[in-house]
Amino acid sequence: MSNQQVLPLGLSGFPLLRKINAVYVDKTSLICKLARTPGKFLLTRPRRFGKSLLISTFESLFKFGLEDFHELAIEKHWSDKTYAVVRLDFSCIKQFSDARSFSQKFFRTLTAGFGKIGFEASDPDNVVAELCCWLADQPSGSLVILVDEYDAPLTACLDDKEMFQSVRSTMSEFYSVLKSNDNCLRFLFITGITKLSSTSIFSELNNLTDITMDPAYGALLGYTENEIKKYFSDYLVHACRVLNQSESQLLLALKENYNGFCFDRKAQTRVYCPWSVLNFFNSPEQGFINYWYASGGHPTVLMQYLKGHELEEPASYSKIKNVWLRDLETPRDYEGVDRDVLLAQAGYLTIQDISPNQVVSLAYPNQEVAMSMAQLYADKLLNGKTFRSPDNAALTDILSSTDLDAVVSRFNLVLNALDYHRYPIKDEATCRAYLQVLMMGADMVPHVENHTAMGRSDLEVEAGELHWVFEFKYVEFTQNVQKALEEALEQIRSRRCGMTAHGKKLICAALVFCAQTRSFAAWQIAQS
Repeated sequence: MSNQQVLPLGLSGFPLLRKINAVYVDKTSLICKLARTPGKFLLTRPRRFGKSLLISTFESLFKFGLEDFHELAIEKHWSDKTYAVVRLDFSCIKQFSDARSFSQKFFRTLTAGFGKIGFEASDPDNVVAELCCWLADQPSGSLVILVDEYDAPLTACLDDKEMFQSVRSTMSEFYSVLKSNDNCLRFLFITGITKLSSTSIFSELNNLTDITMDPAYGALLGYTENEIKKYFSDYLVHACRVLNQSESQLLLALKENYNGFCFDRKAQTRVYCPWSVLNFFNSPEQGFINYWYASGGHPTVLMQYLKGHELEEPASYSKIKNVWLRDLETPRDYEGVDRDVLLAQAGYLTIQDISPNQVVSLAYPNQEVAMSMAQLYADKLLNGKTFRSPDNAALTDILSSTDLDAVVSRFNLVLNALDYHRYPIKDEATCRAYLQVLMMGADMVPHVENHTAMGRSDLEVEAGELHWVFEFKYVEFTQNVQKALEEALEQIRSRRCGMTAHGKKLICAALVFCAQTRSFAAWQIAQS
């Protein structure tokens, strides 16, 4: 791989990326389409989707023309002049102790940004008013303003209403100035994660064109499968060699783990998370591990929201969520935003399909995100509790053995750590859902209700060289345990659970949860 292009892992500066000949997935045909039109645009996407790189690309184009765009699609179509460009990154001012501290950082950011094109502030406390006068004197269509992470300062203080209102008020003045002086703007482009009406941008800049769900720009950020094949062909070959897989096998695994994000209102385009794909190609020997939760999986807006709001019940973890399309498209106040809409903005849920009556079905885009969500649910279920088995073995290690007694002992240990008042196990489905969440929180990949021609299994999971199939039963009282166990064993035999090609040693086990003892009270491996 020594002669291959460098992976742009962690690179958000377009000129540097081009200078060092790093892999660049050419999005410039879409960028050209956007940049040709004078206007004001908003694009929201989850973290780690390349928003900062996109801002840098616009900056290079408007500031230096085609200097950094040799052999890219835009080269044949762009003929505009260069402009004075202001780039503002509001993610740099999301750490502040009080309203005064924020105002000082915000005004310094504006002064520095606009100072590069001639603005000078004489009064540090009156920057916005002075900027308003300065903008009014600029020639028509002469400025390009690029704002990255517009919502970062606001989402950082969502749990402090007084602070939020103060920060909102300060930022609102700036957006109001942009609106009142928009004659000088050639192009305004704003990125962020959320679309919350209380962030003020939507009231002050009510003439923004929101392209977040525009099907024409569904692939503007993120990689399509064809782009991965085209731009990362050498890395695909290398990964196939390292993992001893065919290209079709590797692409399928990439798709299951990192693809599936859909952001357009017609549900046409699905893209891969760039951060996860780049990390995988950088270290394919590590396999398809979870990069989402370690980086983009903790967006500030979601974590702040969860301080005062509840996730859905963990028992509903794997269910499809339905929301109105208008709720995804229309900014909502923070307190009134739908939980699933916010999860979609943060990237935990994505569009699966849209019905004719404008109902959107949301689900986890891929295995990586599903496991990240399970970790959030697992943290919620256990509420900070930790548990250890006597031998301190991990759940994956226990399931890698054929010792069903040890497996059930760990299941009971975990379930006993739950708050039974908040999370009662009231039926078979609840029991199965909790174990599914906790397994995924431990980086396992269980499959629920796996269907075959003979029926379905409750839960299947692989560990080491074993393929476990669990059939669960729920009873209220201990006197019903044995009968339920026999029923579960018979179901396993009649449905031939797990009899699919998986290349592992198959272990089918029947488990009966008893409400009276709040534990699995009986279990047995089904004999083939």
